[in-house]
Amino acid sequence: YTYRELVSATRKFKDDLGRGASGIVYKGVLEDNRAVAVKKLAEINQSEEEFQHELTVISRIYHMNLVRVWGFCSDGPHRILVSEYFENGSLDKFLSDIKSSEILLLWKQRFDIALGVARGLAYLHHECSEWVIHCDVKPENILLDQTFEPKITDFGLAKLLNRGGSTQNVSHVRGTLGYIAPEWVSSLPITAKVDVYSYGVVLLELLTGTRVSELVEGPGEVHNMLRKLVRMLSAKLEGEEQSWIDGFVDSKLNRPVNYLQARTLIKLAVSCLEEDRSKRPTMEYAVQTLLSADD
Repeated sequence: YTYRELVSATRKFKDDLGRGASGIVYKGVLEDNRAVAVKKLAEINQSEEEFQHELTVISRIYHMNLVRVWGFCSDGPHRILVSEYFENGSLDKFLSDIKSSEILLLWKQRFDIALGVARGLAYLHHECSEWVIHCDVKPENILLDQTFEPKITDFGLAKLLNRGGSTQNVSHVRGTLGYIAPEWVSSLPITAKVDVYSYGVVLLELLTGTRVSELVEGPGEVHNMLRKLVRMLSAKLEGEEQSWIDGFVDSKLNRPVNYLQARTLIKLAVSCLEEDRSKRPTMEYAVQTLLSADD
């Protein structure tokens, strides 16, 4: 797409859908009347040739739980992605205070979102021709279609925004506070297990209906809180008693919830949040675990 086409499609970048470290997303409508999400990327240091190569790879990646990238603009200084637009927006809108969300996600929807996100990440990590680490798995990057099927977005940005370093030596910590795996702040090589950790945090948020950031006073405290929470949940999971699950799962949900599924999600979240990344499961294992508990 030319820059002029996207200026027209977005009515001069008028309708701001969201902002993140990688850029600003706007709603647009193409000439064929398709609604699209138009993301103006920040901090792209690649040559136009490199950018177009990476975009070609990303646009070939196809999975029902990944947002389709339909095109891009590499016009002068502008680097812009054009992808599917979803009316329901992102998962974060359904996880904050109930007053700010008109729709309560039902238990079945939450479980299906957990499964869909796991499938999308498993595809990126294990199945697609170009091995992709997302590096910023969080509710803002999980879009929901009309049937609340989850679609992971921004999955190629780690490649596009790579500031000269390989994934084996990432000097710039990526991701969002609260979802960042412990190895980001050490000198360990970055692997797909960073996404597994972030996925574990998202599972906790789906279970409780609350953002982890809302459970602590300051963002720097999230990791300490998660460590304590994981220790507490590990101890509870060792016992046969199940009544504690009721108190842990979002109180706004109708009772009873599916205890097998709830226990499975909690156990999976605990294993994903292991400090030692070698003890975390793969996303393929997460998919199989959830399928075994699916109705």
